Amino acid sequence: MSAAAVRTVVTGLGVAAPNGCGVDTYWAAARDGVSGIGRVSRFDPARYPARLAGEISDFVAEDHLPGRLLPQTDRMTRIALASADWALADAGVDPAQRSEYDMGVITASSSGGFEFGQRELRALWSKGSRYVSAYQSFAWFYAVNSGQISIRNGMRGPSGVVVSDQAGGLDAIAQARRQIRRGTGLVLSGAVDASICSWGWVAQMAGGRLSTSGDPRRAYLPFDAAARGHVPGEGGALLVLEDLASARARGAKTLYGEIAGYGSTLDPRPGSGGSPGLVKAIELALADAGTAPAEIDVVFADAAAIPELDRVEAEAISRVFGPRAVPVAAPKTMTGRLYSGAAPLDVAAAVLAIRDGVIPPAVGVVPDPGYDLDLVVGRQRAATIRSALVIARGHGGFNSALVVRAV
Repeated sequence: MSAAAVRTVVTGLGVAAPNGCGVDTYWAAARDGVSGIGRVSRFDPARYPARLAGEISDFVAEDHLPGRLLPQTDRMTRIALASADWALADAGVDPAQRSEYDMGVITASSSGGFEFGQRELRALWSKGSRYVSAYQSFAWFYAVNSGQISIRNGMRGPSGVVVSDQAGGLDAIAQARRQIRRGTGLVLSGAVDASICSWGWVAQMAGGRLSTSGDPRRAYLPFDAAARGHVPGEGGALLVLEDLASARARGAKTLYGEIAGYGSTLDPRPGSGGSPGLVKAIELALADAGTAPAEIDVVFADAAAIPELDRVEAEAISRVFGPRAVPVAAPKTMTGRLYSGAAPLDVAAAVLAIRDGVIPPAVGVVPDPGYDLDLVVGRQRAATIRSALVIARGHGGFNSALVVRAV
């Protein structure tokens, strides 16, 4: 069988989001428009102009992980390890019963290393602390996403970490699909990010893209005339990906959907006069999936909530699909932007939307008619969904698009 003939499917989901941990809890909240955005509680934000975030409030690490792991890990790592456990359990996979070299871990990372770095700097400044180099800190940052999960579950197959900001979550899933096409039986992929700490907050504010609104209901407003930047959040999703034939052979209990197509581009250098690359990324994903634009039943938007970026995305969607021709979902308005964890969470939402025939709403948004989008707002919308497109863009010009469809 040729590599292109190998179909990669999602057989398990591990979800941790500000509006709910676990697939059922998150999806019920997303369908009902329940937001997890509120005032930052993990540190005092009073001195900062941005004070809202999507924080996970129902995750207690001690309930999910051995006590020996807690001193060795930070919040991002703990959430990621628990999400991996949930995904494997949802897939009905016991790693101990599989060949360790037939399982890999490919994740993405963006901003989640800030808390670890902050902790190491405090140790460095404290009297008698050992010296921790920047190299050691960054080595941990890149290794933790796949390394800790790999070690905990005995997964010694192809592993790695993709770093392309928010687009990285889709890029990691695409890389996992490549490894499955090359013969790896199972890959755990996706991302979890968590950078709600004072050091991470300053770094995020330096980008000039955080909303400074104090109203959780009207702080993160993509495709709204009042858009003023995004609200950051923590969490994401990890997905168990397998070759369809192998999944069926082992009796996988759930086939959520197929990773059918992928495309990525990089925007031209600012000031060069070149056109953004998002349209091309979408077209590449559709071509890779062998899917016509008319066959896409919903688009999960990147939803930057920066007017110029929203304009680029809206124009790309309209150019490919036609003005108001396809429903557009933005469930990020209930969680905040989760950086590398955002797109995998959208992929999870997309396969659940396919399963249940429901598109989750954007909350708090009054769509600007100038964008010419059929944005689903206010309440969930029933729809027959066979194929969905997920869009993600990263700071620095990264564009990625992924097609998922029913099996």
